Amino acid sequence: MLIQITDPSLQETTTNHETDLAIGIDLGTTHSVVAISQNHTARTIASTIGETLIPSVVAYTDQGIVTGRNAQAHPDAIKSIKRRMGQSANTASPSPLEVSAEILKALKIQAEESLGAPVKRAVITVPAYFDEGARQETKQAAELAGIQVLRLINEPTAAALAYGLDQGVEGTYAVYDLGGGTFDISLIRFTKGVFQVIATGGDTQLGGDDIDAAILDHVKQTTPQAPETLGRALKEALSTENSVTLDGITLTRDQLHTLTQPFLKRTFAICANALKDAALSPKDLHGVILVGGSTKMPFVQESVEAYFGQKPLTNLNPDEVVALGAALQAEALTHGSETLLLDVTPLSLGLETMGGIVEKIIHRNTPIPAAISQIFTTYQDGQTAMKIHVVQGEREFVKDCRSLAEFTLSGIPPLLASIARIQITFRLDVDGLLSVSAQELTTGVEQKVDINATYGLSHGDLLTMLRDSYAHGHEDIEERLLVESKVHSEQFLSMLETAIAEDTDLLEGDEEITIKNNILLLKNILKSSDKNAIKTQLENLERLSHSFAERRINRSIHRALAGTSVK
Repeated sequence: MLIQITDPSLQETTTNHETDLAIGIDLGTTHSVVAISQNHTARTIASTIGETLIPSVVAYTDQGIVTGRNAQAHPDAIKSIKRRMGQSANTASPSPLEVSAEILKALKIQAEESLGAPVKRAVITVPAYFDEGARQETKQAAELAGIQVLRLINEPTAAALAYGLDQGVEGTYAVYDLGGGTFDISLIRFTKGVFQVIATGGDTQLGGDDIDAAILDHVKQTTPQAPETLGRALKEALSTENSVTLDGITLTRDQLHTLTQPFLKRTFAICANALKDAALSPKDLHGVILVGGSTKMPFVQESVEAYFGQKPLTNLNPDEVVALGAALQAEALTHGSETLLLDVTPLSLGLETMGGIVEKIIHRNTPIPAAISQIFTTYQDGQTAMKIHVVQGEREFVKDCRSLAEFTLSGIPPLLASIARIQITFRLDVDGLLSVSAQELTTGVEQKVDINATYGLSHGDLLTMLRDSYAHGHEDIEERLLVESKVHSEQFLSMLETAIAEDTDLLEGDEEITIKNNILLLKNILKSSDKNAIKTQLENLERLSHSFAERRINRSIHRALAGTSVK
């Protein structure tokens, strides 16, 4: 696989316009950070009042649009919009895409004011478990803000990039990223300048916001009028105190731990699945890198240390490290770098086949960019079109996965079933964005679709399906085997009945009665859910009709040799 780190056209542009800078942006749920890297040294860019953590808040007022800290006090301020990215098609204005664009626009202005030069390009980070729709909308939001996206990279990967280059580490590390609204775990191998993500997992609906909400719910049981901001204020205060009283309400650190524990258990369940995917155990890791503001909580650090069996690395600011990594990647893409970054796709991508079965083309944790092709064929004689239904997810059936797109390939030659050859190609670019093409190989006719943000389910639905893939894996496989046996049997029955109708005279003695009786028997067994009985009867019917099939082949050969066209 070839991975281009430096785009020659981008380098040329930079050489001709030294003031055309590329920045790194961590577009966060609660806070966002912008950074710049020059001469392989990254630094955050502060606002005019010295802030590096910019609240991801937007307010639409009578005086205009307000962002950041100035928007927080507004009664209709929009917060945590990142959790709704990918759902703008079903949302009234202002949509998540439009709100995110305002945040990015403010970050762009902040960078330009600090650097004293125009900023047109950026590497923007996204949660590893952002789906196709959320990634597309992030890119579109940047375009609305006047920013060309050089690349979207996963947040844990960006953090590892910053940490690895700064510390010169080697080995396999876990990046535990618990932010305000999302959680990601990535297992990354560092080897002499190569950063390869080997497994990833996450939940786009799990973060510090949930802990704040749990604290507030606890407080409101005794004080219903407690302000909405109290949960977070209590949490932050208890990072340095064993007990704290705010607005007349007292909370202890032990109570905070009890309220936080369920959310941490969810993160460790996701960590366990990622380790399983990579065939690793916690003892195989050389270190654990903490990312995200929520990892500054002492209880989070203690729990991570207990789970992984080693003290996590905290020498880089977890709030800033993602933006720093994005800035380093931006410099690499525009000025060149000896560092090679290999990211992965977090969810499998495939298409629907007969029986509603999912055939996975690009499996989860496949390094990206990736282009993978697979040959498919027709199901029925004379079939001249094929519906291509693209899905995302880990389950075995379309009904349990996320629908991404549908298109039809027409112009297939009307051949016998299983003769036509259709090449389906999935291309996943460095941003994790997907395009799918289908080509009939004899005529060259082709159709293509780029997956956009208008398809699919909510993040909550998607994550539910992901968790279900672990819970129902065995029964899914059993059901798939049953459906496959039925589809195979039905196709064979169709072909055999057509053959009997065309060449009845080739059947000898009681052969026709025997075969037809066994056809009826197979049809009756197909009404059951006994895949072994279906398989046995199909094999029996194939054996009984084998001689008849040979006689048909011989007749076709004789006709061909005699110059007679073959049916």
